[in-house]
Amino acid sequence: MTGGRGDETALVLPSAGPDPIPLGTALAAVLGYARGRRPLFFRSPSAPQGRWFQVLAYGFDRFDGQPPETGDRPTDRDVLLAEGLHGRLDRAGWRAVRTDLDEVWPLLRDLRARAGGRAFWELPDDEFSVLAEPGTVGAVLRSLTDRPTARHVAAALHHRHPSLVPLVDGVTRRQLWGHLREGDSGPEACISREVHANAAAFARLETAAATLLGRPVTRLRLHDVLVWLAGSLRMTHAVALGRALAAESGQEAALAR
Repeated sequence: MTGGRGDETALVLPSAGPDPIPLGTALAAVLGYARGRRPLFFRSPSAPQGRWFQVLAYGFDRFDGQPPETGDRPTDRDVLLAEGLHGRLDRAGWRAVRTDLDEVWPLLRDLRARAGGRAFWELPDDEFSVLAEPGTVGAVLRSLTDRPTARHVAAALHHRHPSLVPLVDGVTRRQLWGHLREGDSGPEACISREVHANAAAFARLETAAATLLGRPVTRLRLHDVLVWLAGSLRMTHAVALGRALAAESGQEAALAR
């Protein structure tokens, strides 16, 4: 078997590429994304001649590693968390994201009410079909992110609700767009199909990633990481970092699957 419904050996994610991703490769990519480091040359007052530092290569620690914001209203920290993933905003951009979070908050309440406590991957296909609109989860998600600040807004909302709000940015949107079908409410429909079709493999990946990283990571975020790495041409780099980290810590067996 190669990643169809019920398969546990590989992930078949057309949005990430034509070939199935073995579970061990996917886990190595996630480990590399979360813990991998890269060299950075940095000058400081104490070292004006400069020196090399090893810094985290990706945004996992700045985003996923931070505790979620709480309360029933958006805050400035929601914007800061989104910046941890997508980069710093200028003043105008920061104000735009903060304003949009206030504007979409009622829609977020609608989304949670429609989901009724279910995770994204527990929702039926009709929730992502234009034929079932208005009021579907897909329609609400489209309203949440149909704005210039979409990637920062989506990141802030995902951090609050990592099992319900997908992360979609310019890279992943381009990856997903080619796999949309007639009647889809948006790229979230493609995400829904892929997490449903790979339910068993994602369940195993969730468990293995939580063991290696020491914190849970939802399959919605795992899907985003794999599609983003593929679309940004960083998959090979992340897998190599993950395998090296596993070898250093004696965890190669966790990737041999």
